[in-house]
Amino acid sequence: MIRVAIVTVSDSTAAGTREDRSGPALAARAAQLGWQVVDTMVVPDDPGKIASAISRSSGLDLILTTGGTGVAPRDVTPEATRAASDREIQGFGEVMRSEGRKSTPLAALSRSGAFSRGEILILNLPGSPKGAIESLDAVAGLIPHVVDLLHGRTEHVSKPASKPASKPASAPEHQN
Repeated sequence: MIRVAIVTVSDSTAAGTREDRSGPALAARAAQLGWQVVDTMVVPDDPGKIASAISRSSGLDLILTTGGTGVAPRDVTPEATRAASDREIQGFGEVMRSEGRKSTPLAALSRSGAFSRGEILILNLPGSPKGAIESLDAVAGLIPHVVDLLHGRTEHVSKPASKPASKPASAPEHQN
């Protein structure tokens, strides 16, 4: 079972002036996927506090952050995550933005993405509940495989070989 922490990044939610809707939406979706949410937290849009929340998480397979992935000056989640991570996994952001463009042309402005820190996969998701869930759903099928790889389980299950395509009929030989 994939063990998950959810970090909501929002100045207003951290200050108690706005309800966290994205964190609970992600927790519900994670449960639907059969994952265990073991921790949830809210931090302001502060690089040090975001990095600290990511760094102090242990015993997890996945950290989902929601918020701070736009282009406004206070949107610093990708930078804070990068500082607390070992590697970036660029394909996740590409898939999330591509899928998001089906709902809104503004998806191209998202800086959502993925990183790893040791054996933990970290996904930065948009701050809106709809955007967070759509982005998670776009990559949910990849997550168990990446978690296995990060935990050193690198053997791939072989898929049955596809039936070879039939050869085209040979052209008749020309005689001179």
